[in-house]
Amino acid sequence: MNQLKTASLSASATLYPVLLIISLVHLLNDSIQSVIPAIFPIIQQTLHLTYLELGYIAFANNFVASIMQPVIGWYTDAKPLPYLLPIGMAFTLVGMLGLAFSFNLSLIILSVSLVGIGSAIFHPEASRVVVMAAGHRRGLSQSIFQVGGNAGQSLAPIMTVVIFVPLGQFGAIWFTVIAAVAIILLFYITNWYRQQLLTYSLAEKPAKPVTNKTRNKKVGFALFLIVFLVFVRAWYGAGITNYYAFYLMENYGLSVKDAQFYIFLYLVSAAVGTFSGGPLSDRFGKKNVILFSMIASAPLSILLPFVSLSWTYPILLLNGFIILSSFSVTLVYALELIPGKVGTISGMVFGLSFGMAAIGAIALGGLADIMGLKFIMVACGFLPALGILTLLLPSEKQIRQWNEEAS
Repeated sequence: MNQLKTASLSASATLYPVLLIISLVHLLNDSIQSVIPAIFPIIQQTLHLTYLELGYIAFANNFVASIMQPVIGWYTDAKPLPYLLPIGMAFTLVGMLGLAFSFNLSLIILSVSLVGIGSAIFHPEASRVVVMAAGHRRGLSQSIFQVGGNAGQSLAPIMTVVIFVPLGQFGAIWFTVIAAVAIILLFYITNWYRQQLLTYSLAEKPAKPVTNKTRNKKVGFALFLIVFLVFVRAWYGAGITNYYAFYLMENYGLSVKDAQFYIFLYLVSAAVGTFSGGPLSDRFGKKNVILFSMIASAPLSILLPFVSLSWTYPILLLNGFIILSSFSVTLVYALELIPGKVGTISGMVFGLSFGMAAIGAIALGGLADIMGLKFIMVACGFLPALGILTLLLPSEKQIRQWNEEAS
């Protein structure tokens, strides 16, 4: 921790102690977020919920986070607020306490909404910390940060088996301890962050207003495409993380415990892909990594609902790695499109991930009740093919030219 207090920030230095601690907090934050889908098989049985009602719960958590993140990011771009980090985690702690004692759908929705508020506060300010500590290794730094989140998400199936199957819904109480640990770590990050604000302005300042309308339209279109790709990836992720376990139980006769290991496999490989994507983008280009992650995953996602159980392991393993390899890269690419707006852009990208997952969860849940689980799994399988639209994104060379002309 002393390294945090003495670390000096330069334009080129990558501050790994800061990145590793904020990544660890990201792991803790997202492991708490993962409690929500992890507890679905339990509360579905104990509270007799439909798939649509489970979708409402996922929607409440994700939609609150998606709405608040861009707003918080926009505000803190003008006025950074380091102490928002532990405050946000305090909301998460209260939400988990409420979830442990909720006995009906309304209380569960209120509790998961508090967790969503905590996540909305954490992500924009944490992303600013990552940018300040990244130096010239932006792709790698985002990967270090994001792999913490993906690793936390991958714990959901294990939590179902180890905590919620034996302890039931009350097992959520243990995650208040995780939130408390995260708050302690965030006070160290907050102190470092506050000290840097006294001596350091982000090297990448906001670009001056661009008067060229054609260029403005091209930047806007590129940002729209990035948002659309986030939408596609989030809907596919919502289908896998929220409903694929039920599909395995219904079509292959697996138990709750056994089905969760398949989801765990997917999420672990997704975490590895997230970490790998940043360094790969530093070497091969961000647009290329985004394109590959979508197009190469499409055949696998289309095949998944039709293969035998033995083939689901390698397909989930490979597909999770490929499709999430562009997760951190997408944010870095968007930050280059509109430099200097770290909070706004990260809030938008992360927020849209949560928001689109929320809409996807409720829409897919409703369709599952009407059309069946196989229908939504097959439909989700075709989503990554829309990644072909990545070809319409401008090259990084073109983006640099736009930024130079605007500066």
